[in-house]
Amino acid sequence: MENFETTNPWKIKTSKEIYENKWIKLTEHQVINPSGNNGIYGVVSFKNKAIGIIPIDSEGNTWLVGQYRFALNEYSWEIPMGGGPIENDILDSAKRELKEETGLSAKIWTNIMRIHTSNSVTDEEGFVFLAEDLTAGATEFEDTEDLKIQKLPFSTVVEMVLSGKITDGISIAGILKAKTILELRK
Repeated sequence: MENFETTNPWKIKTSKEIYENKWIKLTEHQVINPSGNNGIYGVVSFKNKAIGIIPIDSEGNTWLVGQYRFALNEYSWEIPMGGGPIENDILDSAKRELKEETGLSAKIWTNIMRIHTSNSVTDEEGFVFLAEDLTAGATEFEDTEDLKIQKLPFSTVVEMVLSGKITDGISIAGILKAKTILELRK
């Protein structure tokens, strides 16, 4: 790989918090951009890390979670996921999210991915785990969640990514990475 300059060419003149709630903060920066011109840049900062989980059972099945996504104004099928407070251990957050959304717990956990979800507008950092050696239990949905759960062959879920039926970025990246990992194990 070619060696490129990695110093920050952006200069921040001023920063102003525009909006904040318990999940996000929006900051507006007056900047001097890389070409030396004045500009504006808005950054959405998340108060949680994005945590995605791909549970795989001994028969090669996984679970998807379906819900209506307010920001998209459409229904979305995704891997189980949620937010883990930035100060918390990401594995602890993954275990909690899997239990909440599917009722599953796992004995084997593998962190398979770190991802920046939309690095032109947000500093959000995400992680995807492969969860194996599963045990079923009861779900513990949050009050903002109206979830449907599907157990499907993992190969079907990969096809859902390839056909565009799954559009969530963390789900797509995690499923394709898990596919590669599982194939390498064979």
